[in-house]
Amino acid sequence: MRRRPGRAARGACPVRRADRSDETVTSFEQTEDGWSLEVEVLELARVPDTMSLMAGYRVELDPQGQLTGYRRPYRYERGRADAHRSGGH
Repeated sequence: MRRRPGRAARGACPVRRADRSDETVTSFEQTEDGWSLEVEVLELARVPDTMSLMAGYRVELDPQGQLTGYRRPYRYERGRADAHRSGGH
């Protein structure tokens, strides 16, 4: 049985911990070597919530859904709209 890439990414995400409830797969694509996904994760909860620190990870999985690599290309405050796309790292 093949694993779905979104489910595999959630299981493989390097920053996944029990206290990290905000985790979203924002994109995925099949590659020659497996899957490439972008995952957004709550890294630091703050009050108010709009100041919480979010991070985007690029996760690479093999065809069986096993983690082969990851990197964190951006971080941003939750209240900022598309901060990582406009250079607000």
